[in-house]
Amino acid sequence: MDVVDTAIGEPSATSILFFLVFIIATLGITYYAAKKSQSASQFYSAGRGVTGLQNGLALSGDYMSAASFLGIAGLVSLRGFDGLIYSIGFLVGWPILMFLIAEPLRNLGKFTFVDVLAYRLSKKPIRIAASVGSLMTVFFYLIAQMVGAGTLIMMIFGMPYELAVVIVGMVMITYVLFGGMLATTWVQIIKAVLLLSGGSILVFLIMLHFGFSYGELFSQAAMSYGDRVLEPGGLVASPMDAVSLGIALMFGTAGLPHILMRFYTVRDAKTARKSVFYATGFIGFFYILTFTIGFGAMVIVGQGAISAIDSGGNMAAMLLAEATGGAVFLGFMAAVAFATILAVVAGLTLAGASTLSHDLYAGVFRAGRSTEEEEVKVARIATLSMGILAIVLGLIFQGQNVAFMVGLAFAVAASANFPALVLSILWRNYSTFGAVASIATGTTLAVGLIIISPTVWVDLLRNPAAIFPLSNPAIISVAGAFAAGYIGSKLRPDSEASRRYDEQKIRNYLGVGSE
Repeated sequence: MDVVDTAIGEPSATSILFFLVFIIATLGITYYAAKKSQSASQFYSAGRGVTGLQNGLALSGDYMSAASFLGIAGLVSLRGFDGLIYSIGFLVGWPILMFLIAEPLRNLGKFTFVDVLAYRLSKKPIRIAASVGSLMTVFFYLIAQMVGAGTLIMMIFGMPYELAVVIVGMVMITYVLFGGMLATTWVQIIKAVLLLSGGSILVFLIMLHFGFSYGELFSQAAMSYGDRVLEPGGLVASPMDAVSLGIALMFGTAGLPHILMRFYTVRDAKTARKSVFYATGFIGFFYILTFTIGFGAMVIVGQGAISAIDSGGNMAAMLLAEATGGAVFLGFMAAVAFATILAVVAGLTLAGASTLSHDLYAGVFRAGRSTEEEEVKVARIATLSMGILAIVLGLIFQGQNVAFMVGLAFAVAASANFPALVLSILWRNYSTFGAVASIATGTTLAVGLIIISPTVWVDLLRNPAAIFPLSNPAIISVAGAFAAGYIGSKLRPDSEASRRYDEQKIRNYLGVGSE
């Protein structure tokens, strides 16, 4: 099917019907959740009443973005085997979450991961520094999602980019503003079920085409495009670049604010671990699907047709859905792509609003003296502000190649958030000054190095050569953040933080005093 003959980009009654069904269903959930989201605990953490399976689905829903579904499938369809780097990189961070972070995070914190850092360190400086790292991660990720939302919905539904961005922003604001974490959780669950179901059906149709033989699928791919599509080196040629990218994806997963705050929606640490176990299974299965979808699109649709619609390959999965299941299946998968974008944007917005209201307003400006009603009110104002900002950023960055924003979000999360979180949990002598130095160094290196990397300096700013040779700076910025945390803690020890370490360890492992 190398000739482009597709309904993508034209208004489709089927797509619009599926789209409206999803919106009506999730707004109904939001109406129900709004009645229960009056307290801070309900707004930020769904009253800690989410089960392990539900939270596992919600975690996977938060994580499986449109970039994962459409982007990785597109990468594999055009570049072959190397798309697997992203699949594996996104997945391997979850064991770290399960075995190292889930239990202490749930036992030590209240609503955000910054609570863990502030447990034994000086609250004001650490909340300010950690909030900056958290907000930068959210903003970079949000820009990429909003621009991706506008572009994809414009291409799938044939509506103007500006209208697509506004619709995504307004619906997302409604979810978070009125339904809080409870509504966001159920939106994530529905989206995860739809995405896994749609992907499974698509893979079934692919394998049906090849007699349920992966050998046949791969041999036809090699026959059409050469053995190179089955070999590494087509996307990331430099081993150092591959390692750096892997570090960003692996440790970045364990530092994403909208993922970490999900551990507060369950009742205890055991359920938090269980939810990561479920999430790892769902996400692992999902990335196997994307890899199969990519190769299926390469053979059934053809690289020429995929590139003709979108040079980045983002429509590969949609073209494949149309080729294997017709207009109805394309309509369903288009609605799933829309649901995917909405759910991730809602999770990011809630994480950003929580940082502004809980960490900065309640923790810094009010020094813990605000009432729950006051904090929820500020959280809703912050949600509205974040939503409007997301729409504005989506409109400002229209037409820009913002793929580097996702890489930057993961690099900042891996460099600013992850080292501070791990050191505060595991190292007795970690000091407030060391934590602030770690976050500042990680953030500065991640942002600075990616600006002078080939991704921005050459591809975006059109300079002849990059100052920093690696496309992702994580190998330098993560090491720098750990080093700054160690050196800063040695230079300016914090006796009070060290004294409270034993108290923290008891709560960490036994859950004594956790909410």
